[in-house]
Amino acid sequence: MTHGQKAEMLFKKGYNCAQSVLCAYCDELGLDETTAQMIASGFGGGMGRMREICGAVSGMFMVAGLKNGYTDKSEATAKKDTYSQIQNLAAAFKKECGSIVCRELLGLNAGENSGPTPTERTDEFYRKRPCGELCRLACDILDGIN
Repeated sequence: MTHGQKAEMLFKKGYNCAQSVLCAYCDELGLDETTAQMIASGFGGGMGRMREICGAVSGMFMVAGLKNGYTDKSEATAKKDTYSQIQNLAAAFKKECGSIVCRELLGLNAGENSGPTPTERTDEFYRKRPCGELCRLACDILDGIN
């Protein structure tokens, strides 16, 4: 099973988009799923359902940081390389989807469907939301599949 397939499956099990992407890489990153779920828990729904940056994109950035991020705050080259990678990942996602903003990906207006109460996960929810596919795409981009 690819990371993308795993992320899509996790989303369909009820995890948010950021959790689904980050948790798809837990084994590879040496990160336990509970910690990953907690780290990514506030990033679903475009950051706490504010419909800003897509949670799948946020999860993709978290994975990239864990794989290739920097720790020495004075190392300008490493910081630049990390930011460059993040910008490249965002550009690849945007090229495929037209945006990295949750509300734009869902076709919502500003403020629409953005309260803190999560939408109930029903068959109808999964049929009309592209989020599982976006989780898969984020992982495919990370893995160089796309």
